[in-house]
Amino acid sequence: MTDDTFQPPADAGPQSLIRLLQEFTLEANRYADSAGAQNDMHRTDLNALAVIMRHTAKGLVVTPGILRKELHLSSPATTALIDRLDHSGHVIRERHASDRRQVQLRMTPKAFQDGGAMFMPLSRHMGAAIAAFSPEELGVVTRFMTAMVAATIAARQETSEPGPASPATASAEHPPAPN
Repeated sequence: MTDDTFQPPADAGPQSLIRLLQEFTLEANRYADSAGAQNDMHRTDLNALAVIMRHTAKGLVVTPGILRKELHLSSPATTALIDRLDHSGHVIRERHASDRRQVQLRMTPKAFQDGGAMFMPLSRHMGAAIAAFSPEELGVVTRFMTAMVAATIAARQETSEPGPASPATASAEHPPAPN
């Protein structure tokens, strides 16, 4: 049995903040796994619905190719994912109005209803936690989290792009010359 009691760090230095962000990420992942499991949904299913929702909110068409690219899936895995979401009643496939060859994906009312039910406890607890902060504090936290998301995206892009060897690899391949 594990102890689920959260212990905040003793200090508020940069390393403590990074550990807190790691802890938040871990707990958010655990929540998504738990909520998904109760609804027979994989983490990838939830991520796909989040991608579709984000693009739809921007007025963009969502295609299987967009899901494949954003979720880093193979074409067969993308097809299996869309089949699962279609079979569960969370997504429908439609032909694009101007290009009938292109398939677009849309979330169904059931997806919104199930998603709301899955994430309502998290939303309720987070809302209560947020209510304890002043607008000024929330402004600082919002700036901080925006910077952390941007930093995480930059790190992901850096690690996913082929490029020169990392400093550790470079030094192992080319040890310093003796003095």
